[in-house]
Amino acid sequence: MTENSEPGGTDAPRNFPPAPLTGADAAAATVGVDTAQLEAVAAQTHRKGRILSWALWDWGGAAFNAVVTTFVFTVYLTGDEAFGGETFVSAQLGWTLAVAGVVVAVLAPITGQRSDVSGRRKFWLAINTYIVVIVTALMFFVEPGPGFLWFGLFLLAVGTVFFEFASVNYNAMLVNVSTPRSIGRISGFGWSMGYFGGIVLLLIVYFGFINPEVGLFGVTGDNGLAVRVSMLIAAIWFGLFALPVLLAVPEYHAPNAIAREKVGFFASYARLGKDIAALWRTSRNTVFFLISSAVFRDGLTGVFTFGGILAAGTFGFSAGEVIIFAIAANVVAGISTVTVGLLDDRIGPKPVIVAALIGLVISGLAVFFLHDGGQTIFWIFGLALTLFVGPAQSASRSFLARVIPPGREGEIFGLYATTGKAATFLAPTAFALFVTLGGAQYWGILGIVVVLFIGLVLVLPVKPGKRHVD
Repeated sequence: MTENSEPGGTDAPRNFPPAPLTGADAAAATVGVDTAQLEAVAAQTHRKGRILSWALWDWGGAAFNAVVTTFVFTVYLTGDEAFGGETFVSAQLGWTLAVAGVVVAVLAPITGQRSDVSGRRKFWLAINTYIVVIVTALMFFVEPGPGFLWFGLFLLAVGTVFFEFASVNYNAMLVNVSTPRSIGRISGFGWSMGYFGGIVLLLIVYFGFINPEVGLFGVTGDNGLAVRVSMLIAAIWFGLFALPVLLAVPEYHAPNAIAREKVGFFASYARLGKDIAALWRTSRNTVFFLISSAVFRDGLTGVFTFGGILAAGTFGFSAGEVIIFAIAANVVAGISTVTVGLLDDRIGPKPVIVAALIGLVISGLAVFFLHDGGQTIFWIFGLALTLFVGPAQSASRSFLARVIPPGREGEIFGLYATTGKAATFLAPTAFALFVTLGGAQYWGILGIVVVLFIGLVLVLPVKPGKRHVD
């Protein structure tokens, strides 16, 4: 039995011959994920509780995404002159994240592959997650001063690397809590939980510590204490909300028909190369999408990673105003993600992705060229940027579900996660390069726009594939 090839590919054997599909199972096969997963997950008891437990990791992960890398800790480093000035620190921050991205690019595909083969996704999710929790707590010791800058950047780099590793395992567990007919909806639920978790945590740290002259427990802003204590709160938040997925969601074990033997670390790279070569032969359209989505998803990450830094440095937002903007941004992103998810089902994911990327490029250029307009410009076009980020992320997963060759769903979703992580150096590198060349922080906006535009150009020729069942 052979599978139908994508344009430009050749016929090749399936990983395993699927049983004939009928009725609801046949309909479900048009969505993605191993069709056997439909019965396996549907038969689970307490499935809704497992879905919530899985999504709570995203809720907790907002501690690192929103508080550490976007709106509080990085703003603290770039906004306090004691660390060396916004332009200098912004460039160093960009280079630091670029180095972290290279480490992720080299190691993430292998760590994800090896956790699949070993059947220990939850174990490595726990290890990677709690390394991030420890690193976040250590940020409490980063006091304002040039001697602490590199310590802070080092912690940020380590946290970024291990958060990406954890995300690989977390994304792979999506098939443990979803069926072919619900994978898009549940994936979107996870995204929205991340946004809304960020809102709640930002409200806590803003009203509890950063905004008041004397916050909870007598904390003040002296010596950066309000921000440093917020890092402890973020660490506790992530540590607590990471527990449900580890306790409630069962471990994944590959069926015997597709299970693979363990190989050594360096042999894992050879296996990865063979897998990608096989995918290129049998489903070239999928490879094109993996490449294009890796690029534009890194641009999407860059919007949030550097948004708070630009708000403070270029547009003069105070630390408190940055958090207020962050809350508004997460509300807009969360609502737009849920709303456009319904549109995705009607018109398909590619028009959503293309429209979102065009909107992001236009909004980014507006922020750059109109930056002299001050905070009003950033409120308008900064929120416009966040309006498009969530839908692009959600539709990207939905698109992939429609082009996966039957019988290879788990493999390709894993490759989707790892290719995305492998490109995490692009936006930080482009941001740092443009800041360095332009001599001012706002030039970094162009770097992010360039990454988004390249992703847009790469995704345009990709065809929304159709599922085939022999």
